[in-house]
Amino acid sequence: MADLRTTCFGLDLKNPVIAGASRLTANMETLKGLEASGVGAVVIASLFEEQIRLGHDRLEDLLMGFDSREQPEISIFPGMAYAGPEEHLEWVSKAKRSLEIPVVASLNAVTAETWAEWARKLAQTGVDALELNFYATPVDPDKKGSDIEDEHVNAVVRVCKVVTVPVAVKLSPFYANPLHVMKRMAEAGACGFVLFNRFFQPDIDAETEKPRFVFDLSEAEENRLPLRFTALASGRVKGDLVASTAVLTAADIAKMILAGAKAVQMVTAFYRHGLDYAGTVLSDFSSWMDRHGHRTIEDFRGRLDKRHAEDPHAWERAQYVRILMRSDASVGRYPLL
Repeated sequence: MADLRTTCFGLDLKNPVIAGASRLTANMETLKGLEASGVGAVVIASLFEEQIRLGHDRLEDLLMGFDSREQPEISIFPGMAYAGPEEHLEWVSKAKRSLEIPVVASLNAVTAETWAEWARKLAQTGVDALELNFYATPVDPDKKGSDIEDEHVNAVVRVCKVVTVPVAVKLSPFYANPLHVMKRMAEAGACGFVLFNRFFQPDIDAETEKPRFVFDLSEAEENRLPLRFTALASGRVKGDLVASTAVLTAADIAKMILAGAKAVQMVTAFYRHGLDYAGTVLSDFSSWMDRHGHRTIEDFRGRLDKRHAEDPHAWERAQYVRILMRSDASVGRYPLL
Protein backbone atom coordinates (compact mmCIF):
# COMPACT_ATOMS: atom_id res chain seq x y z
CA MET A 1 0.00 0.00 0.00
CA ALA A 2 1.25 3.48 -0.88
CA ASP A 3 2.80 5.61 1.85
CA LEU A 4 1.49 9.17 1.33
CA ARG A 5 3.66 10.84 3.95
CA THR A 6 5.81 13.78 2.96
CA THR A 7 7.79 16.59 4.54
CA CYS A 8 7.28 20.22 3.61
CA PHE A 9 8.56 23.47 5.11
CA GLY A 10 10.13 21.42 7.89
CA LEU A 11 6.78 19.85 8.79
CA ASP A 12 5.86 16.19 8.74
CA LEU A 13 2.63 15.76 6.77
CA LYS A 14 0.55 12.57 6.61
CA ASN A 15 -0.13 13.32 2.95
CA PRO A 16 0.66 16.06 0.39
CA VAL A 17 -2.77 17.75 0.30
CA ILE A 18 -2.85 21.12 2.04
CA ALA A 19 -6.04 23.14 2.27
CA GLY A 20 -5.02 26.59 1.03
CA ALA A 21 -5.99 29.90 2.60
CA SER A 22 -9.60 30.81 1.82
CA ARG A 23 -12.97 31.38 3.47
CA LEU A 24 -12.98 27.64 4.09
CA THR A 25 -10.12 28.07 6.55
CA ALA A 26 -11.71 31.08 8.25
CA ASN A 27 -14.40 29.06 10.01
CA MET A 28 -14.04 26.38 12.67
CA GLU A 29 -16.78 24.17 11.25
CA THR A 30 -15.15 23.97 7.83
CA LEU A 31 -11.67 23.64 9.31
CA LYS A 32 -12.82 20.66 11.32
CA GLY A 33 -14.47 19.26 8.21
CA LEU A 34 -11.27 19.56 6.22
CA GLU A 35 -9.28 17.86 8.97
CA ALA A 36 -11.83 15.06 9.21
CA SER A 37 -11.69 14.54 5.45
CA GLY A 38 -7.97 13.84 5.68
CA VAL A 39 -6.00 16.90 4.54
CA GLY A 40 -2.39 16.95 5.62
CA ALA A 41 -2.34 20.57 6.79
CA VAL A 42 -4.30 23.82 6.56
CA VAL A 43 -3.36 27.41 5.81
CA ILE A 44 -5.53 29.79 7.79
CA ALA A 45 -7.19 32.62 5.86
CA SER A 46 -4.79 35.53 5.44
CA LEU A 47 -4.41 38.52 7.71
CA PHE A 48 -4.36 41.59 5.44
CA GLU A 49 -2.67 44.94 5.86
CA GLU A 50 -6.09 46.57 5.49
CA GLN A 51 -7.28 44.74 8.61
CA ILE A 52 -4.25 46.02 10.47
CA ARG A 53 -4.33 49.63 9.26
CA LEU A 54 -8.08 50.27 9.14
CA GLY A 55 -10.52 50.09 12.01
CA HIS A 56 -13.21 47.42 11.82
CA ASP A 57 -15.98 49.82 10.77
CA ARG A 58 -13.90 51.49 8.07
CA LEU A 59 -12.85 48.13 6.64
CA GLU A 60 -16.44 46.92 6.70
CA ASP A 61 -17.58 50.00 4.78
CA LEU A 62 -14.78 49.58 2.24
CA LEU A 63 -15.52 45.93 1.53
CA MET A 64 -19.31 45.97 1.65
CA GLY A 65 -19.40 48.16 -1.44
CA PHE A 66 -18.40 45.16 -3.56
CA ASP A 67 -20.71 42.53 -2.08
CA SER A 68 -23.53 42.92 -4.59
CA ARG A 69 -21.21 41.84 -7.37
CA GLU A 70 -20.12 38.53 -5.87
CA GLN A 71 -20.75 35.24 -7.61
CA PRO A 72 -22.74 32.57 -5.74
CA GLU A 73 -19.66 30.37 -5.17
CA ILE A 74 -18.26 32.79 -2.59
CA SER A 75 -21.04 31.93 -0.15
CA ILE A 76 -21.02 28.14 -0.52
CA PHE A 77 -19.47 27.86 2.91
CA PRO A 78 -19.70 30.22 5.89
CA GLY A 79 -16.92 32.70 6.38
CA MET A 80 -15.53 34.79 9.20
CA ALA A 81 -16.61 38.40 9.67
CA TYR A 82 -14.01 41.01 8.83
CA ALA A 83 -12.23 41.10 12.14
CA GLY A 84 -9.55 43.37 13.45
CA PRO A 85 -5.97 42.16 13.73
CA GLU A 86 -6.13 41.21 17.40
CA GLU A 87 -9.27 39.16 16.80
CA HIS A 88 -7.49 37.44 13.91
CA LEU A 89 -4.60 36.47 16.19
CA GLU A 90 -7.07 34.98 18.67
CA TRP A 91 -8.75 33.06 15.83
CA VAL A 92 -5.44 31.62 14.59
CA SER A 93 -4.50 30.60 18.11
CA LYS A 94 -7.88 28.90 18.56
CA ALA A 95 -7.50 27.07 15.26
CA LYS A 96 -4.07 25.80 16.27
CA ARG A 97 -5.37 24.53 19.60
CA SER A 98 -8.36 22.86 17.96
CA LEU A 99 -6.65 20.93 15.17
CA GLU A 100 -4.29 17.96 15.26
CA ILE A 101 -2.78 18.56 11.81
CA PRO A 102 -0.17 21.28 11.13
CA VAL A 103 -1.56 24.81 10.96
CA VAL A 104 0.07 27.51 8.85
CA ALA A 105 -0.71 31.23 9.28
CA SER A 106 -0.85 33.51 6.26
CA LEU A 107 0.05 37.21 6.12
CA ASN A 108 -0.50 39.69 3.28
CA ALA A 109 1.14 43.01 4.13
CA VAL A 110 2.60 45.99 2.28
CA THR A 111 5.22 47.74 4.37
CA ALA A 112 8.36 46.09 5.70
CA GLU A 113 7.44 47.12 9.23
CA THR A 114 4.02 45.46 9.02
CA TRP A 115 5.48 42.27 7.57
CA ALA A 116 7.93 41.91 10.46
CA GLU A 117 5.67 43.00 13.33
CA TRP A 118 2.66 40.89 12.40
CA ALA A 119 4.65 37.89 11.28
CA ARG A 120 6.13 37.86 14.77
CA LYS A 121 2.68 38.14 16.35
CA LEU A 122 1.28 35.37 14.17
CA ALA A 123 4.23 33.13 15.02
CA GLN A 124 3.51 33.69 18.70
CA THR A 125 0.07 32.11 18.30
CA GLY A 126 1.80 28.73 18.16
CA VAL A 127 1.35 28.00 14.45
CA ASP A 128 3.66 25.50 12.81
CA ALA A 129 4.76 27.78 9.95
CA LEU A 130 4.11 31.10 8.25
CA GLU A 131 3.12 31.77 4.66
CA LEU A 132 3.99 35.24 3.35
CA ASN A 133 1.33 36.00 0.78
CA PHE A 134 2.75 38.42 -1.81
CA TYR A 135 -0.41 39.62 -3.51
CA ALA A 136 -0.14 43.19 -4.76
CA THR A 137 -0.88 44.94 -8.04
CA PRO A 138 1.74 47.53 -9.11
CA VAL A 139 -0.06 50.77 -9.92
CA ASP A 140 2.84 53.25 -10.16
CA PRO A 141 4.33 53.46 -13.69
CA ASP A 142 7.44 55.10 -12.29
CA LYS A 143 8.29 52.22 -9.98
CA LYS A 144 10.83 49.78 -11.39
CA GLY A 145 10.28 46.04 -11.23
CA SER A 146 13.63 45.62 -9.49
CA ASP A 147 12.45 47.95 -6.71
CA ILE A 148 9.40 45.75 -6.13
CA GLU A 149 11.56 42.64 -6.00
CA ASP A 150 13.92 44.31 -3.53
CA GLU A 151 10.99 45.25 -1.29
CA HIS A 152 9.70 41.69 -1.26
CA VAL A 153 13.11 40.18 -0.56
CA ASN A 154 13.64 42.73 2.22
CA ALA A 155 10.31 41.70 3.74
CA VAL A 156 11.50 38.08 3.82
CA VAL A 157 14.77 39.15 5.44
CA ARG A 158 12.98 41.11 8.15
CA VAL A 159 10.46 38.37 8.89
CA CYS A 160 13.08 35.63 9.10
CA LYS A 161 15.02 37.70 11.64
CA VAL A 162 12.12 37.93 14.09
CA VAL A 163 10.50 34.46 13.92
CA THR A 164 11.75 30.96 14.57
CA VAL A 165 9.01 29.04 12.73
CA PRO A 166 9.54 28.04 9.08
CA VAL A 167 8.75 30.84 6.61
CA ALA A 168 7.35 30.01 3.17
CA VAL A 169 6.52 32.48 0.42
CA LYS A 170 3.45 32.39 -1.81
CA LEU A 171 4.60 34.09 -4.99
CA SER A 172 3.01 35.92 -7.86
CA PRO A 173 4.02 34.62 -11.31
CA PHE A 174 4.52 38.17 -12.60
CA TYR A 175 8.15 38.77 -11.72
CA ALA A 176 10.48 39.17 -14.69
CA ASN A 177 12.35 36.07 -13.49
CA PRO A 178 10.51 34.15 -10.75
CA LEU A 179 13.41 31.70 -10.38
CA HIS A 180 15.84 34.49 -9.52
CA VAL A 181 13.41 35.99 -7.02
CA MET A 182 13.02 32.56 -5.41
CA LYS A 183 16.79 32.16 -5.24
CA ARG A 184 17.14 35.54 -3.49
CA MET A 185 14.32 34.77 -1.05
CA ALA A 186 15.82 31.38 -0.22
CA GLU A 187 19.11 33.10 0.54
CA ALA A 188 17.14 35.52 2.75
CA GLY A 189 15.78 32.62 4.81
CA ALA A 190 12.63 31.34 3.09
CA CYS A 191 12.33 27.56 3.43
CA GLY A 192 10.06 27.10 0.44
CA PHE A 193 7.60 28.48 -2.08
CA VAL A 194 3.97 28.16 -3.07
CA LEU A 195 3.52 28.51 -6.83
CA PHE A 196 1.48 30.58 -7.50
CA ASN A 197 -0.75 33.19 -5.95
CA ARG A 198 -3.84 33.48 -8.13
CA PHE A 199 -4.96 37.07 -8.63
CA PHE A 200 -8.65 37.89 -8.78
CA GLN A 201 -9.17 40.01 -11.86
CA PRO A 202 -11.85 42.71 -12.21
CA ASP A 203 -14.30 42.68 -15.08
CA ILE A 204 -16.64 45.16 -16.77
CA ASP A 205 -20.35 44.69 -17.34
CA ALA A 206 -20.88 46.03 -20.83
CA GLU A 207 -24.64 46.47 -20.31
CA THR A 208 -24.47 48.49 -17.11
CA GLU A 209 -21.11 50.05 -18.03
CA LYS A 210 -19.88 49.40 -14.53
CA PRO A 211 -17.00 47.34 -13.12
CA ARG A 212 -17.71 43.85 -11.81
CA PHE A 213 -15.70 42.10 -9.13
CA VAL A 214 -16.23 38.36 -9.33
CA PHE A 215 -14.99 35.27 -7.56
CA ASP A 216 -13.97 32.83 -10.28
CA LEU A 217 -12.98 29.31 -9.35
CA SER A 218 -9.88 27.86 -11.02
CA GLU A 219 -10.16 25.99 -14.29
CA ALA A 220 -8.10 22.90 -15.07
CA GLU A 221 -5.80 24.50 -17.65
CA GLU A 222 -4.58 27.05 -15.11
CA ASN A 223 -2.37 24.48 -13.40
CA ARG A 224 0.07 24.41 -16.30
CA LEU A 225 1.86 27.58 -15.17
CA PRO A 226 2.66 26.30 -11.65
CA LEU A 227 3.49 22.92 -13.20
CA ARG A 228 6.08 24.48 -15.51
CA PHE A 229 7.78 26.59 -12.84
CA THR A 230 7.75 23.75 -10.34
CA ALA A 231 9.63 21.65 -12.90
CA LEU A 232 12.03 24.50 -13.64
CA ALA A 233 12.73 25.27 -9.97
CA SER A 234 12.95 21.69 -8.68
CA GLY A 235 16.47 20.97 -7.48
CA ARG A 236 17.74 24.26 -8.88
CA VAL A 237 16.28 26.63 -6.28
CA LYS A 238 16.79 25.88 -2.61
CA GLY A 239 13.58 25.23 -0.71
CA ASP A 240 10.49 23.04 -0.78
CA LEU A 241 7.95 23.58 -3.55
CA VAL A 242 4.18 23.52 -3.17
CA ALA A 243 2.05 23.70 -6.30
CA SER A 244 -1.13 25.75 -6.16
CA THR A 245 -3.93 26.83 -8.54
CA ALA A 246 -6.28 24.34 -10.22
CA VAL A 247 -4.98 21.26 -8.45
CA LEU A 248 -8.30 19.47 -8.79
CA THR A 249 -7.74 15.72 -9.13
CA ALA A 250 -5.44 12.89 -8.08
CA ALA A 251 -3.81 13.12 -11.50
CA ASP A 252 -3.05 16.80 -10.83
CA ILE A 253 -1.38 15.90 -7.54
CA ALA A 254 0.69 13.23 -9.29
CA LYS A 255 1.75 15.66 -12.03
CA MET A 256 2.89 18.30 -9.56
CA ILE A 257 4.94 15.80 -7.56
CA LEU A 258 6.47 14.35 -10.73
CA ALA A 259 7.50 17.94 -11.52
CA GLY A 260 9.18 18.25 -8.11
CA ALA A 261 6.56 19.50 -5.63
CA LYS A 262 6.63 18.31 -2.03
CA ALA A 263 2.92 19.03 -1.61
CA VAL A 264 -0.02 20.82 -3.21
CA GLN A 265 -2.55 23.38 -2.07
CA MET A 266 -6.20 22.82 -2.93
CA VAL A 267 -9.11 25.27 -2.63
CA THR A 268 -11.33 25.19 -5.73
CA ALA A 269 -11.78 21.41 -5.49
CA PHE A 270 -13.33 21.78 -2.03
CA TYR A 271 -15.67 24.53 -3.20
CA ARG A 272 -16.84 22.38 -6.08
CA HIS A 273 -17.05 18.97 -4.43
CA GLY A 274 -17.39 19.65 -0.72
CA LEU A 275 -15.17 19.31 2.30
CA ASP A 276 -15.02 15.51 2.21
CA TYR A 277 -13.45 15.57 -1.25
CA ALA A 278 -9.99 15.23 0.31
CA GLY A 279 -10.80 11.64 1.22
CA THR A 280 -11.81 10.88 -2.34
CA VAL A 281 -8.82 12.51 -4.00
CA LEU A 282 -6.36 10.94 -1.55
CA SER A 283 -7.84 7.48 -2.17
CA ASP A 284 -7.53 8.05 -5.92
CA PHE A 285 -3.96 9.27 -5.51
CA SER A 286 -3.03 6.24 -3.41
CA SER A 287 -4.48 3.99 -6.10
CA TRP A 288 -2.46 5.85 -8.74
CA MET A 289 0.74 5.25 -6.76
CA ASP A 290 -0.09 1.55 -6.40
CA ARG A 291 -0.80 1.17 -10.12
CA HIS A 292 2.50 2.81 -11.02
CA GLY A 293 4.53 0.85 -8.50
CA HIS A 294 5.44 3.79 -6.25
CA ARG A 295 5.70 2.94 -2.59
CA THR A 296 6.56 6.44 -1.36
CA ILE A 297 6.26 9.94 -2.75
CA GLU A 298 10.03 10.30 -2.87
CA ASP A 299 10.15 7.33 -5.26
CA PHE A 300 8.88 9.54 -8.07
CA ARG A 301 9.12 13.16 -6.89
CA GLY A 302 10.95 15.27 -9.45
CA ARG A 303 11.24 12.43 -11.95
CA LEU A 304 10.00 14.73 -14.72
CA ASP A 305 11.50 18.04 -13.59
CA LYS A 306 13.89 19.88 -15.91
CA ARG A 307 16.91 18.07 -14.50
CA HIS A 308 15.55 14.57 -15.06
CA ALA A 309 13.20 14.85 -18.03
CA GLU A 310 14.19 12.95 -21.18
CA ASP A 311 13.57 16.20 -23.03
CA PRO A 312 14.50 19.07 -20.68
CA HIS A 313 13.58 21.53 -23.42
CA ALA A 314 9.95 20.51 -22.91
CA TRP A 315 9.84 23.10 -20.11
CA GLU A 316 11.42 25.84 -22.21
CA ARG A 317 10.91 27.71 -25.49
CA ALA A 318 11.45 24.80 -27.88
CA GLN A 319 8.00 23.25 -27.43
CA TYR A 320 6.34 26.61 -27.99
CA VAL A 321 8.01 26.92 -31.39
CA ARG A 322 7.45 23.24 -32.23
CA ILE A 323 3.73 23.34 -31.51
CA LEU A 324 3.09 26.55 -33.44
CA MET A 325 5.00 25.30 -36.48
CA ARG A 326 3.20 21.94 -36.65
CA SER A 327 0.28 22.14 -39.04
CA ASP A 328 -1.48 19.28 -37.24
CA ALA A 329 -0.87 20.51 -33.68
CA SER A 330 -4.53 21.25 -32.99
CA VAL A 331 -6.19 18.80 -35.39
CA GLY A 332 -9.05 17.03 -33.66
CA ARG A 333 -9.43 19.55 -30.90
CA TYR A 334 -9.63 22.71 -33.00
CA PRO A 335 -10.10 21.52 -36.62
CA LEU A 336 -10.28 25.02 -38.09
CA LEU A 337 -6.71 25.69 -36.98
